[in-house]
Amino acid sequence: MKALEVDHIVPRSKGGTDDITNFQALCYSCNATKGNKDDTDFRSWSEFYQTRDENCLFCSIPSERIVEENELAYVIRDGFPVTKGHTLIIPKRHTADYFGLEQPEINAINQLITNQKLTLETDDSTIEGFNIGINCGEVAGQTIFHCHVHLIPRRRGDVEEPRGGVRGVIAGKAAY
Repeated sequence: MKALEVDHIVPRSKGGTDDITNFQALCYSCNATKGNKDDTDFRSWSEFYQTRDENCLFCSIPSERIVEENELAYVIRDGFPVTKGHTLIIPKRHTADYFGLEQPEINAINQLITNQKLTLETDDSTIEGFNIGINCGEVAGQTIFHCHVHLIPRRRGDVEEPRGGVRGVIAGKAAY
């Protein structure tokens, strides 16, 4: 955990004032990186992360399906699992795919992936590996256009030849 500092949204060197409306809290690293180089106002980002689409399946997932969550992402078990324990990690903010995520969302998703890996391994000693996958775009196989990460537990013998892993999404490309 890093100490918070008071940042001037519009730097004083660029005409910013010491008025409370020009202040925001930033961690030491973010404040030092920002310096007087920009006037980004991060105060409204909490609203940004609340973006939802009322017609999106993942924006309105029932709370009883959620097995873990943090401030920016949540976890469910896949409704159509390819293996037992197949898990989806989903940002709460509606964004079409991985390339629309902000760094804090990526961090939140990675935290949940790590937690779920440990949970799944603790609950099932037959798990010996994992595939992590993200489909971005219709031609890549994406069917729900709200970013989601697949965490797929793998067990010895669950496929005849596992070599090549995710390369197998293109027929004949797994073996090399």
